[in-house]
Amino acid sequence: MRFVALLMAAAIALSACSPSKFKRYNGPQVTQVLVDKSDRKMWLLHGTKALAEFDVDLGFAPVGHKEFEGDGKTPEGVYFIDRRNPNSAFHLSIGISYPNDQDRAKAAALGESPGGDIFIHGGPVLFKDKNKADWTAGCISVTNKEMERIYAMVQDGTPIYIRQ
Repeated sequence: MRFVALLMAAAIALSACSPSKFKRYNGPQVTQVLVDKSDRKMWLLHGTKALAEFDVDLGFAPVGHKEFEGDGKTPEGVYFIDRRNPNSAFHLSIGISYPNDQDRAKAAALGESPGGDIFIHGGPVLFKDKNKADWTAGCISVTNKEMERIYAMVQDGTPIYIRQ
């Protein structure tokens, strides 16, 4: 019984020492996120001042605006950060408000679903080929360490501008 108690105490102590994926940010507010798909870059901005810059991976068919579910494209246009997923299969993630009314109408005109669940997220736990860029189904991906920083810095409601 004493051995079990010691094991439990050791496990608790070790878990308290492990670094948290939840970081704190006390700098200027991120007022907008800008993604340039052609350059594979994302900037977190306060007004016009860049607070951080990241290299990104995109959907597996990165050229052009997302039109329907399964097309592998990352949306283009103005959206908002609208949700957070601390238990994402991709380390951490923040949601992008795709699809909007125009996206839904365009997909409907094609007889398709616009899809959804577009996020900025970290890397997958198991299945990413580290040598392959643009591997997502339409999301924006960064490293896990970068995602921890983004998750702390970007608040829900922040506009995100995604351009080709």
